[in-house]
Amino acid sequence: MVVVVTESPIFPAKKNFCNALLKLHPEITTIIHNINPYETNLVLGDKENVLYGKGFIEDKLMGCTFRISSKSFYQINPTQTEKLYGTAIEYAGLTGKESVLDAYCGTGTIGIIAAKNGAKNVIGVELEKAAVKDAISNAKRNNIDNIYFYNADATQFINEMADSGEHLDVILMDPPRAGSTEEFLDACVHLSPKRIVYVSCNPETLARDLEYITKKNYKVEKIQPVDMFPHTAHVETVVLLLKS
Repeated sequence: MVVVVTESPIFPAKKNFCNALLKLHPEITTIIHNINPYETNLVLGDKENVLYGKGFIEDKLMGCTFRISSKSFYQINPTQTEKLYGTAIEYAGLTGKESVLDAYCGTGTIGIIAAKNGAKNVIGVELEKAAVKDAISNAKRNNIDNIYFYNADATQFINEMADSGEHLDVILMDPPRAGSTEEFLDACVHLSPKRIVYVSCNPETLARDLEYITKKNYKVEKIQPVDMFPHTAHVETVVLLLKS
């Protein structure tokens, strides 16, 4: 997939551009024109047009097929992703009886894998509408009927669950590099799951969040780094927190 981002919605000679690009790189299956007129730290804008192909690509991971659109988050190292998500599922301790929440669920990768590998049921929560659309499509594509997706703010969603007396056994969370927030971690404590599995791409914000939540009746049981980005300083980390 190639995504071209421009400030203007006008794309002169777009057909010629696509033809030239495909001639050089025939492995490309879709080209998207994204329009972002705003001066922010966000790369992608809200509007986009498909210039070539279906507007999405697909990948197979841990026996499941996932649809990926331009705004979908997806790990870029498939071999190590299987180890990363396999560790997360192992730490979740699924036996077929657990209700699981997949927070910051994106296209539903971890949640769908959990639903297929031992969770009784899974709820996925994601703020990005396009990602939720992909997640629903991915669940249908993989014939997973014990997972449900909601387009909502995760912190608010968890607090509403706790206030209504609902129960969860495991929270899977995979926040962006900025990490989680104290409000979200407080919401997790409010819901009081037995296990929290935290997948992090930033050791600094992970350490900050672990310091905060371990003061809230949770303890760190296991930590496993996974090298997703060889030859760089970056590392993903999976942490198991148990209710103490």
